[in-house]
Amino acid sequence: MKIALIAQNRKKELMAQFCIAYRGILSEHSLCATSSTAKIVSDATGLKIESLLSGTSGGIEQISARVSYDEIDLVLVFRDHTEKYIEKPELIELMRLCDMNSIPVATNLATAEVLILGLSRGDLAWREILKSN
Repeated sequence: MKIALIAQNRKKELMAQFCIAYRGILSEHSLCATSSTAKIVSDATGLKIESLLSGTSGGIEQISARVSYDEIDLVLVFRDHTEKYIEKPELIELMRLCDMNSIPVATNLATAEVLILGLSRGDLAWREILKSN
């Protein structure tokens, strides 16, 4: 499965810690992330991550486009609720596209953990079945 990672500035370390904790599961999948998130997570975990543009330079839009073309199976977005502009238009659009295309998305640590554990149990296998039809 293809997993996209996005973490706002104050959540990048949390994303890295999450990926360290679930490295075994994540290593079995294809990962992409906005550039600084990709670097921080890759440096912390050794995971191979496709680095996209930074979030402010179009990386979120790149992920949104992949969601639109059904090229992403799971999105993890760690948002910083203290950030002045948490509801950035590009994040709102990404969430809308995930809803439209039935892409599971987590916006916090608790939901991300549920999705990753579900992924490891095969709960998201229905995504592969849909793609094969």
